Formats: sequence, C-alpha cells, structure tokens
Amino acid sequence: MRVLKAVIAEDEPVLRLDLRHTLARLWPELEICADVEDGFEALHALHEHAPAILFLDIEMPGLSGLEVARQASGKCHIVFVTAFDSYAVAAFEQGAVDYVLKPFSAARLATSVARLRERVGGVPKPVDGLLEVLDASAKPVKEFLRWITASQGDDLRLITVDEICYIKADNKYAVVVTPHQDSVIRRPIKELIDELDPRMFCQIHRGTVVNVNAIAGVTRSMSGQLCVKLKQRKETLPVSESYAHLFKQM
Repeated sequence: MRVLKAVIAEDEPVLRLDLRHTLARLWPELEICADVEDGFEALHALHEHAPAILFLDIEMPGLSGLEVARQASGKCHIVFVTAFDSYAVAAFEQGAVDYVLKPFSAARLATSVARLRERVGGVPKPVDGLLEVLDASAKPVKEFLRWITASQGDDLRLITVDEICYIKADNKYAVVVTPHQDSVIRRPIKELIDELDPRMFCQIHRGTVVNVNAIAGVTRSMSGQLCVKLKQRKETLPVSESYAHLFKQM
C-alpha cells in the first residue's frame, strides 16, 4: 500500500505544531514528511518529498504561499491555511481541495481530512484559476491580529481576539484579560493597539483597550466619571476624559 505523504508549510510555530498533532490524531496513516516555516523551505520539501498533500499557509516569509502554490499546482492536493476569509472563499470557489481558517479547530480540520480522503486517489486539481483571481483582486489591506500568544509556565497559550475582554498596560508589558484568566505578554499596549481591528476594539484610556463585544454597558460614578461595565467580568473600567466622547449619547 502506497504511503501518503504530506508537507505542512506554516510560519507560526504554535499553529504548525498544532496542525501536525491534530492531523496525527485524525489521520494516523498520513505521513508528515516535512513541516516548514517559509516559502523557500516549502519548495525544497515539495521537490525532495513529492507529497500527495500540501497544507499551505498563504502568508509566509521568503516566498508567499501563492508563489509556492504556482509551483505545486496540479502536482499535489492543496489545502490553503489562511487567516483571511476573502482568500478562503476564493480558494473554495475555484476548486481547491479545501481551506482552513486560522486559528483552526479539530472539527474543521476533520472536515478537510474527509474531503482529502475522497479526492486523494485522483489527479490533483490545478489552482491556476485561483491564483489569477487573487492576483486580479489583490489590493493592500491592513491585516489585524486574530490571536495573541502568551506564555503560561513552560507552555504557550493561544488567545483569539474574540476571547479578549480587555487589554491593560502593565509597565512595559500588557495584560490580556479574558473571562476567566489574565495573561501577561511581553509587548507594550501601544504596539498592540496599532494591530487590533478598530471595529472590534475601542481605546477608553491611555492604558486600556476594550473589546466592544464584551461591553455590557456604561455607568457614571458619583464624581461624574464614566466607567465601562463588562459582560463576563466583575470589575469596571474607567473611561478617561479624552475618550468620553465615545459615549456622548449617555
């Protein structure tokens, strides 16, 4: 019986390891012959191992995933691993085997595995049409954070932005607050604010930014200061005068 080989090309170490381990559980007979972190290594792995399947991140250093896909088109089955819905929808509509949005779940990856099992015996579909669509529609779009990696003892914890209630400054670092946990990360809050989607996160103080989906309401103290109430946390967050206009309807 021919051994099925796969290559993982993903530049985020935590996600790359998670993808490898999850695939090992879902498809034990699939041999992950290489996992790489940039486009040049991905091309080398393709030429060296000639895998049947390529799990390919679209945004990578060196050569992008799209440039790698041009070389892999028609030679192996491609599953695009992406943080961008627009890429994912285009990939699916153009007949690529599948796509997985980051950060992915085991259930979503199981769906991809099922589709691959059905198609892996056939000729891989070329993705030239997909690449033409992406090249034609490419435009500079600001990329916002979808998750934050925080140290937790010897482990790394992946916190999606949807989980975050608020982020507060802590000297040179920042504290990411979720409903049940506070995590210190070694990045200043100003740097994080620049990378968060302003449609989702609102700065209410020089050292505080809050997820608008986590806000339960706003109250006013006896002294007249506005404070944000949260849905899943007991504490309230003071709103500085500089940002009080955001709640001027109150």
